[in-house]
Amino acid sequence: MLEKKSFYINGKWVSPSKSNDFKVINPSNEEVFAVISLGNAEDTNSAVESAKKAFVKWKETSKEERIGLLEKLLKIYKKRFDEMAKAMSMEMGAPIDYATSVHTSSGQSHLEDFILRLKNFKFEEYFDAKSNNYINREPIGVCGLITPWNWPINQIALKVIPAFATGCTMILKPSEIAPISAMLFAEMIDEAGFPDGVFNLVNGDGEGVGTQISSHPDIDMISFTGSTRAGKLITKNAADTIKRVCLELGGKGGNIVFADSYPNAVRDGIKNVMSNSGQSCDAPTRMLVEKTIYERAIKEAADEANKIKVDIASKKGDHIGPVVSKVQYDKIINLINSGIDEGATLAAGGPDLPNGLNKGYFIKPTIFTNVTNDMGIAKKEIFGPVLSIIPFETEEEAIKITNDTEYGLGNYLQTEDKEKAKRVSKKLRSGIVYINGNAADSGTPFGGYRQSGNGREGGVWGLEEYLEVKTVTGWK
Repeated sequence: MLEKKSFYINGKWVSPSKSNDFKVINPSNEEVFAVISLGNAEDTNSAVESAKKAFVKWKETSKEERIGLLEKLLKIYKKRFDEMAKAMSMEMGAPIDYATSVHTSSGQSHLEDFILRLKNFKFEEYFDAKSNNYINREPIGVCGLITPWNWPINQIALKVIPAFATGCTMILKPSEIAPISAMLFAEMIDEAGFPDGVFNLVNGDGEGVGTQISSHPDIDMISFTGSTRAGKLITKNAADTIKRVCLELGGKGGNIVFADSYPNAVRDGIKNVMSNSGQSCDAPTRMLVEKTIYERAIKEAADEANKIKVDIASKKGDHIGPVVSKVQYDKIINLINSGIDEGATLAAGGPDLPNGLNKGYFIKPTIFTNVTNDMGIAKKEIFGPVLSIIPFETEEEAIKITNDTEYGLGNYLQTEDKEKAKRVSKKLRSGIVYINGNAADSGTPFGGYRQSGNGREGGVWGLEEYLEVKTVTGWK
C-alpha cells in the first residue's frame, strides 16, 4: 500500500499539521491502495503564505526562464509517463491502455502546447501604432487550483501550466478521491527545479481545504473544475474577497443525428458517451435522432452498447472500467432506476452488474429510448455510461431540445450537409460544438455557457485567465 501523507509546501514534502488519514480506493476491486492526509486551515495557510512570498520574485522572472523550466518539466513528464498512467488507472479506474493513450497523453499535449503558446505570447505591447498607451499583461497573483477526479492530469495541466507560464504562484488541491497523479506531478515539478513556494499541494476535501482556498483573502484567483453544485458554493465563498473565479462545470450535451448523417454516426456517438465510463463533462448524453431514422438508430445504439466490454482497469485491451467510487455508483444506479420509473424504455444495459464482475463499481453501458426532454434522465447530469435517445422532426425542434437545458458545455451534430452543420452550430448554446466527430485541436479554448461555467482553458485563452491587464499612458 502507498503511503502519501505529506503535502508539498515551499519546495519541501512536509507532514500535515494534524493527522487526518484518508483511504484511497481502487474502484476496480473496492480495496484501499493508498493512504493520504486531509489538510486543515493551518496547512492551507502555510501553503498560501509560501505562495504569497514566492510571488514577489517569481512574477519578475522572464518568459525565457519560465519556458526553460517548463521544458525541463516536459522531459521529466515523458520519462515518468508510464508511472502517471498507472497512477490514474488505479485511482479512478481508467483502463490502462486508455489511461496511457488518452489521459496521460493529454497532460503531455497540454505541456507542449502551452510552451508553444508562451513562446509567441506578448505580455507587453503598444495599444496601436499611433498610440502612446502601453498595454501590460501581468500575473494575477496567488492562484487556488481545485481539480476533479474524472480527468486528473488533464485538468491539473490545464491549470498549473498556464499559472506557471504567466508568472503566478499557486496552491493545488486535487480531488481526494484521485490524488496520486497530482502528487506524482508535484514530484516532477520538484525535480524540474521550480523555485520554492511557486507550486504548493495540499490534499483535502471540498468542505475543508476547498472552502479555505476559495474564501482565503490572500488568494487572488480560483480555477475550479467539478460539479455545478460545488461551483456555486465556490463562487459564493469567493464573493467577499472579489477574487477572480474561473469555473468549468457540468454538462448535458446533445448529439443531433440528422437523417443525412454519415453511416457510423450513431455507433460513434455511443462509443463517445461510454468512453471514460461516461465520466466526461462534455459527453453527448442526449442523442437526438431524426424520426425517419429513429428505429434504425435505436437498433444500432443498443447493438453497439451491448458490444462494449466492461472489465477491471489493470487489464489491457479495448474496454471501459468502473466508475470512480461507491457514491458515484449509487447515484448512477438510482438515476437508471428513476428512468425506468419515469416510463423510458430500457434498450440496453440497466442496473445489474455486468456478468462476471461481482466486485468493483462497474455499470453496464445503458441506453434509454422513448425519452422526452422533461424526464430526469434527460435533465440531470448522470455522469456515468448512460444515454437517452430523443426523437425530433425538424431542424428547429432539434436545436430547441438541445438548448433546453441549464448546461452549455459541449454539443455535437452529425450531418453530411456542410451548410446545415454551420447553420446549426451557430444556434447551439455551448462552449464547443463537435461536427461529425471532429476533435478540438490543441490550444483551442474549452469552457461552457450558463451553468457549465465561465472562463476558458487551453491555448492563449488559458494564459489570459491568469493575467491582469494594465494600461499605461504616455509610454513613448
